[in-house]
Amino acid sequence: MTRRPPGQAGPSDGEFARVEALAGLAREVDGLRRGLDALLGTPTRVDDLARTVAQLADAFAATPARPGPTVAPSWLTAPTDSEALARLLEELCRWLQAVFLRYPDGVAVLPECWLWHPDVVEELLWLMYAWRAAYEGRGASVQLAGDWHDRQRPGVVRRLKTAAGSCSRERHQTRPGWAGAPSGATPVPGVEAATSIAWWWASARDDAPPEPAPDSTTAQGGTGLGAAVDGAERGRWSR
Repeated sequence: MTRRPPGQAGPSDGEFARVEALAGLAREVDGLRRGLDALLGTPTRVDDLARTVAQLADAFAATPARPGPTVAPSWLTAPTDSEALARLLEELCRWLQAVFLRYPDGVAVLPECWLWHPDVVEELLWLMYAWRAAYEGRGASVQLAGDWHDRQRPGVVRRLKTAAGSCSRERHQTRPGWAGAPSGATPVPGVEAATSIAWWWASARDDAPPEPAPDSTTAQGGTGLGAAVDGAERGRWSR
């Protein structure tokens, strides 16, 4: 232990602490400087890192993009463009001849009046696009082809047999005394109660639902939406 000469003043304990802290900080800065000098002074390591990054970028760019889902056009909501629809039907007819009608059960369920059945055209359109996705698309695979044969085509055949298997061209002709096939979309049943049901479900779904009107054409309040419930009930639900 160093002794101070009598009467000589020495640094306080606080001053010793500050000096020690500064010395420690200087040692840390010196260590960081040496580490940085070592890194910058080794160009081989930096070059290796740059090459690795470049190789990863090339590999990512060479990876083929995952194909997105196949989108099939809808006949039921197709735009009113007669030329585009004619091309779509021509395309579908070629596919039916080349693929679908190669199967005996396909021949058996496709009536000669299939073009007069919008639901049948819709089924055949999506089935054609499913076949293309399985055999010709970017994501074509034996698994998709197997699914087309095992599930998709038999399902469409089954539904076509139910929907139009016994129909004929004559059923679509208008003659006195003939029962013609229905045309146009079927009206949505119960649509006159949509507003009252909306009021009930929004405000009082834990209560009993409103009673339907006996006849929407004779219900009080007219035939518009919401005729199944009176104003008092609406007021109760809106509170």
